[in-house]
Amino acid sequence: MKKIILEMSTRVSHADELIQASINHGIKSYYAADEIVARLKKVAGGEIFSPLRNELPQYVVYPITTVEEATKHAGAAEDFAFSISLKKKADEQLAIAVAKLGSKYVIVEAKDWKIIPFENLIAAFHTLDTQLIARVADLKEAELMLHTLERGVDGVMMAPTSPNDIIDLKNLITTKTRVNLTPALVLSVKEIPRGDRVCVDTTSLLRAGEGMLVGSTARGFVLVHAEVFETEFVASRPFRVNAGDVSAYILVPGEDPTDPEQYRTNYLSELGVGSPVIVSDTNGNTRIVNVGRVKIETRPMLVLKLVAKTAKQEIPINIVLQNAETIRVVSKDGKPISVTQLKPGMELLARIGPGATHFGTMVKETILEK
Repeated sequence: MKKIILEMSTRVSHADELIQASINHGIKSYYAADEIVARLKKVAGGEIFSPLRNELPQYVVYPITTVEEATKHAGAAEDFAFSISLKKKADEQLAIAVAKLGSKYVIVEAKDWKIIPFENLIAAFHTLDTQLIARVADLKEAELMLHTLERGVDGVMMAPTSPNDIIDLKNLITTKTRVNLTPALVLSVKEIPRGDRVCVDTTSLLRAGEGMLVGSTARGFVLVHAEVFETEFVASRPFRVNAGDVSAYILVPGEDPTDPEQYRTNYLSELGVGSPVIVSDTNGNTRIVNVGRVKIETRPMLVLKLVAKTAKQEIPINIVLQNAETIRVVSKDGKPISVTQLKPGMELLARIGPGATHFGTMVKETILEK
C-alpha cells in the first residue's frame, strides 16, 4: 500500500483535531519540525519523521543539497531519510544518487516542474529499495503523484487542513474495486401492508451517490441509496442505508475482498455489528464498510419488480423496500429517486449476479428464485 505522511505543526490551531482524525482513520505517520513532536510521540503505533534529531524520531530527516552531505549523514546510527527540493536537473540526479546510500525514504518536493522530473524519478526508484515520497501541496497534486507513470510514487507527504483531507488521502491509497452496474426496467410497484425492514447503520460516513446492492434473489441487486439527504421532516443519517426486508440478499466481500467476482451474499437479517458489507457508488466503484448496528422494525413496504437485459437473456430482479419518501434508489443516470415516486417504465441502476448461491457462496446448479 502507498504511504501517507501527514505534516503536523503547532502553528495550526486545530492540530489536535487533525491528529485525532488521523488516529481514527489509521494514518499514523507524521512529519514534524517543531515541538508538536512531543504530542505525536504519544500516539500509539505512531511513526515520526523529523529534522529534530534530539527528539529521537523514528526517522531523522536530513535536508541535503549535495551527495557529500548525504554521505556524511548516512553514517549516522539512527534510521534516517533525506529530503530534497527539486529545482534543477541536477537535483533529480541527486535524489537518485542518495537513494543508494541506505536511506529507506527520500522525500522530494518540486514546486515548478513536476510531472517530467517525477516520471524520471519513479522510473529510477523502481529498481531500488528506497521509497520515493512526494511532498505535495494539496489533494489534487497527491492524486497526480500517486498515478504518474501509472506506477506512481511510493507515497506522499501533505499538510492536511481538515479531517476531510485525511479521509480523502486514505481513499486515494485504498485499493479500489469495481462492479458493473446496468439499467433495470421497473415493471411494477406494489404496496404490501407490512414487513420487517432492515436499516443497516455502518461505522463509516457514506456520501451522496453511494449505497448498498440489495435484492430478493441472487440474480440481481438494486442500488439502494444511503440516507445522506436532509429533508424538512427528517435529519440525514449519512451512515445508514434503509436496505430492504429481512429476507433480502446483500452483497458482501468474499475471501479476496479486492475481487468482485468473489463477492458473496448475506441475508439482511444475518448482519450484525462488525459485519463487512459492500458499498457502491453510481459508477460501480466499491469499498468495504462495517456494520455498527442493525435496526429491524415493522413498516409498510413496496414490492418492486424489474428486468435487466443482457446480450443473451432477460434477468428478473425483485426487491422489497420500506414505503417511505426517504428511501431512495438510483435512476440509470445516477440520480437518487424516492421509492414513492417510482412508476413502471422507469430505469434503475442494478447489478446482475452472482446467481445461485448456497449459504451465500455462488454455486453452479439450478435454483429457482422468484
